[in-house]
Amino acid sequence: MKRIYLSGPMTGLPHGNRPAFLEAARSLRARGFQVINPAEYGSPEDDWFAAMRRDIRMLMDADAVVTLPGWERSRGARLEVYVASQLNMPVYTLTACLRSAEEDLAKAPAIQLSLEL
Repeated sequence: MKRIYLSGPMTGLPHGNRPAFLEAARSLRARGFQVINPAEYGSPEDDWFAAMRRDIRMLMDADAVVTLPGWERSRGARLEVYVASQLNMPVYTLTACLRSAEEDLAKAPAIQLSLEL
């Protein structure tokens, strides 16, 4: 079973964008994925640097990253996607992942990156 790390915008959004993270995790779990959801840890008031150190440690336990809409505008999500891509971890959009069954995830289109941090 694939372990997926959710990456997306949190800082500055209402409730830290937790509702979107929780819904994505629910949908992915319903399709048989194990989900590492950073929104299930800490709180919106956490220090950004401490939260990123915690989240990147969790990212290391994943097989792939799934991005939520708006990830491109998030400094933290861009960092997570960059780290994953440098470690040769596949990165998918939530839409592509939900369209693919677990056994077909390898056939889903990965995100093409051209990031500037």
